Amino acid sequence: MFYQLMKHVLLGPFLRLLFRPRIEGLEHVPEEGAAIVAGNHLSFSDHFLMPAVLDRRITFLAKQEYFTGPGLKGRLTAAFFRAAGQIPVDRSGKEAGRAAIREGLGVLDRGELLGIYPEGTRSHDGRLYKGKVGVAVMALTAGVPVVPCAMVGTFEIQPPGKVVPRIRRVTIRFGEPLDFSRFAGSAGERAVVRAVTDEIMYAILRLSGQEYVDEYAAVVKAAASGGDASSDQFPHGERRGRIRARRNPLGRGPGHP
Repeated sequence: MFYQLMKHVLLGPFLRLLFRPRIEGLEHVPEEGAAIVAGNHLSFSDHFLMPAVLDRRITFLAKQEYFTGPGLKGRLTAAFFRAAGQIPVDRSGKEAGRAAIREGLGVLDRGELLGIYPEGTRSHDGRLYKGKVGVAVMALTAGVPVVPCAMVGTFEIQPPGKVVPRIRRVTIRFGEPLDFSRFAGSAGERAVVRAVTDEIMYAILRLSGQEYVDEYAAVVKAAASGGDASSDQFPHGERRGRIRARRNPLGRGPGHP
């Protein structure tokens, strides 16, 4: 009820009027049935702009911090995310990751759309980072298609640390659904879920035109701040790799369609 009110009356029309999003490939989002929409994550605004342009309701796995913030602002944020049907995700360890997968599968079991950012966190510099394998585990377990999505221009309107977004036009681009039925029954195989995740990330890369970094965003953020990411940042025993930045084969830089 609240979700529909926000989408169609309170927030959705305002966002569409303010940011005038260009919407490409909306026909690729299934009109019914379970599916995963997997997108890049450049800005806090992503949480609102993508749902605003979809005809169907979409439920996101949202970081737990949105539900536990202090003070009045924290309570209001938590109330908004709960009322919008978003699911809190504890990102502190492997068991937390499994719990998030169970929650996501529950959404898919109901035949709904599940939204997920495979990078696991917002990009701090506008580049696209290595995806975590939870998206592949859910897609293979539920046997559902994955629709890649690229938010283009949202980093420029609201980069990390900016509270009030700039008023600029953005593009939201959906790609053709990815079918992984050929890997049915392989959700527990490490090599398969890694390959499926990489295929999803490559589809997002082609849509977004970002520069790609073959490393987890949380690790790069920690290194930039002088800290270190725990071993729990590496799902299914994956090790850290050398950071390798490469351009999209289409030759487009971050934020440029």
